[in-house]
Amino acid sequence: MKDYQVVGIGNAIVDVISQSDDSFLDLMGIQKGIMQLVERERGELLYGAMENRKQVPGGSVANTLAGLGNLGLTTGFIGRVHDDALGRFYADEMAKGGSTFVNPPVEGGELPTSRSMIFVSPDGERSMNTYLGISSELGPDDVSDDVAGEAEILFLEGYLYDKPKGKEAFERAAKLCQAAGGKAGIALSDPFCVDRHRDDFRRLVKELDYVIGNEHEWASLYETDLSTALELAAKDAGMVVCTRGGHDVVLLRGDEQVSVPVTEVTPVDATGAGDQFAAGFLYGYATGASLEVAGRMGIVAAAEVIGHYGARPEANLPALFREAGLID
Repeated sequence: MKDYQVVGIGNAIVDVISQSDDSFLDLMGIQKGIMQLVERERGELLYGAMENRKQVPGGSVANTLAGLGNLGLTTGFIGRVHDDALGRFYADEMAKGGSTFVNPPVEGGELPTSRSMIFVSPDGERSMNTYLGISSELGPDDVSDDVAGEAEILFLEGYLYDKPKGKEAFERAAKLCQAAGGKAGIALSDPFCVDRHRDDFRRLVKELDYVIGNEHEWASLYETDLSTALELAAKDAGMVVCTRGGHDVVLLRGDEQVSVPVTEVTPVDATGAGDQFAAGFLYGYATGASLEVAGRMGIVAAAEVIGHYGARPEANLPALFREAGLID
């Protein structure tokens, strides 16, 4: 029995959420519906322009771990925060959510804890403007043998590839996990991230045990239409998971292919939909569920999080899974 059922490695980012309309986004030069990296000065300007802001610990992988903690799995998070107010808040909130924050906040250094200014439009779309701060310094030295090697499942985020040290941390963690008999996988993060790192990601699809992406990310990865991309991915990857905004989720493993229908939900805030889908799916993967059940678990978890503001579940996910007949 390993120490952790799931270990995640990713950017430790405090999400700062505010409601806004399209005219505000235009005025501030914010591109709607995507994640953009911003420099410190731009980040401070946007932070100052936010009204009624709400702060919560975020970062894609950390959000997924919060969902897995809600589901009762033993989880750990490899991330980097500064020993400042936001960093201590982040580490404390992760611990409250049931995830061990394995690296203590870093004392000294010039870069503050990372934060993402998220503007939520009336239609539920979120426009994310992320200042990476100290999380951009996450490197192989932050990856402990007795954490990555003690993971039954390792979950990584593609955004780490935006920095050379993050890439090294990612690859070290994956090798340690797999060498110790664990399973390692990645979320592709977004189509622009795929464009930036296509060659690396094409290699990773072949080396890792599972890969999660949406229709745009898979099409971008193989530079073709979705159907062809998934055919190619199925030959390369141990397991392929593809979400398709409002359409069936497709899961592929060897010759097995499953399409799981989604129930349409009007989003209050789409933030975290992909992260919580990953949480539900990984719960199924960790507990030996079938592809279909793991896909349905992802859909239930994603539907819960888009029904309220914020990227982390507020309801009891095991209760929702029982209600849907997915667990006893």
